[in-house]
Amino acid sequence: MNKQNRILSIDIMRGLTLLLMLFVNDLNMKVAPSWLGHMDADFDGMGLADWVFPGFLFIVGMAIPFAFSKRFSRGDSIHDISSHILTRSLSLIIIGVLMLNTGRVNPELTGFSKSLWALLMYIAVFLFWNDYPDKENKFFTITGLKLAGLGILIFLVFKFRSGEPENNGSLITGWWGILGLIGWGYLVSAFTYLVCRDSIFKTAVVTVFFLAMNMLSGWNLLDYLNPAKPYFGVIIDGNVPFIVLTGLLAGLIIKKLPSTEFKTIIPVFVGLGILCIISGFVLRNWFIISKIKAAPSWGMICNGISFLLFILIYWIVDVKNKNTWAAFLKPAAENSLTTYLAPDILYHLIWMSGLPVLIYKQSSEPLIVVAGSIIWALLMAGLTALLARINIRLKL
Repeated sequence: MNKQNRILSIDIMRGLTLLLMLFVNDLNMKVAPSWLGHMDADFDGMGLADWVFPGFLFIVGMAIPFAFSKRFSRGDSIHDISSHILTRSLSLIIIGVLMLNTGRVNPELTGFSKSLWALLMYIAVFLFWNDYPDKENKFFTITGLKLAGLGILIFLVFKFRSGEPENNGSLITGWWGILGLIGWGYLVSAFTYLVCRDSIFKTAVVTVFFLAMNMLSGWNLLDYLNPAKPYFGVIIDGNVPFIVLTGLLAGLIIKKLPSTEFKTIIPVFVGLGILCIISGFVLRNWFIISKIKAAPSWGMICNGISFLLFILIYWIVDVKNKNTWAAFLKPAAENSLTTYLAPDILYHLIWMSGLPVLIYKQSSEPLIVVAGSIIWALLMAGLTALLARINIRLKL
C-alpha cells in the first residue's frame, strides 16, 4: 500500500453515507420495503435508514484528527482552531434549526407558502456560506452577496409564523435537525481532540463518559438536568457525542499506526466492530434498539457496523489501491454540505411548479419506487459535481 497523506477510504465512506442519506430520504416508505426505512420509536430493531445518519457521524469523528493535524502543521493557533470549531458548529446548528422549521410555516400568517419560505432560506444559506473563489480581488462583491444572504435570513426569521400558540408561532430548536445534531456532536468531539490530542486512552475515557451519559439518560437518571435540556440536550443525552467520539477513536487508530501496518489495523477494526455489535445486543437487555429514542444499544450497534464497513472500504481502497470504482462519490465526499442541501432546493422548486418530475414516487411497485430513488440520489451527486464546477460549494 502506498503511504498517503489523505486516507481515501474516509472520503469514500463519507460520500457513500451521503448518497445513502439522499436515497433513504427520497424513498416513498408507504411502498418501499420497510427494512430500507426508519423503524418506529417503540420498535425494537433498525432498518438501513437507521444506520445512515450515525454512519455519517462516525466518519465526521474519523476526519477530525487528520483535519486538525493539517491545521496545526500550517501554524494555526489554539485560538484560531477554537474559533473555527465554534463558527462551524454554530453554523451547522443555525442551518439545522432553520431546516427543522420549514415544515412549520403557516402560509396565511407568514404571508407566503412553505416551499417559498424554504426556497428563500436555502438560497440565503448558499449566498452566505458559499466558498467564493478569488476572495481578495472580489472582496466587495463577495461581501455584498454574503450580506444579501444574511439579510434574507433575518427577514425570514422575523416573517416566520407557525400558528402554534405554545411558542407564539416563533422558530423552535426542537431536536435541532440533522445538521444541528452534527453541529453539537462536532463541537464536543473537536474540543475533545484539542484537549486530548492524539491520546487514544484519554479520548476513550471521554467516549465512555458520553456512553454512560446516554445510558443514564435512557434510565431517566438525568432528569434533574431537564432545565438545561432545551439548550444542551444533545450533549446531556450523550448519544450523538458518543457516536462521533467513537469515530474520532477510529481516526486516531488509523492516524497513529503507519500505513504499512494494515495487517494490524484490519484485525483491530474487525475486532472493535464485532465487540461493539455484541455490546449493543448486551445493552438490549435494558434498552431497545431504537434510533428515535437514541438508545445506547442502537448507537453501539451502528458503531460496530461503521467499523466493519470502513475497514472493508479501507482494505479495497487504501490497501489494494482500487479506488476508480468510487470516483462518482468524490464530489459528494468533498462537498458534503452542498450534497445534502442542494436537493432540497430542487424538491421545493418541483413542489411549487407542480411538475410531475417525481412521478416514480406515485408508483405502487416497490421496485420502481426504489429504482427511482437510487437514480435521484445519483443525479444529486452529479448535481454537486456540476455546482462545484461553477464555484458553488458550501464551506463552514
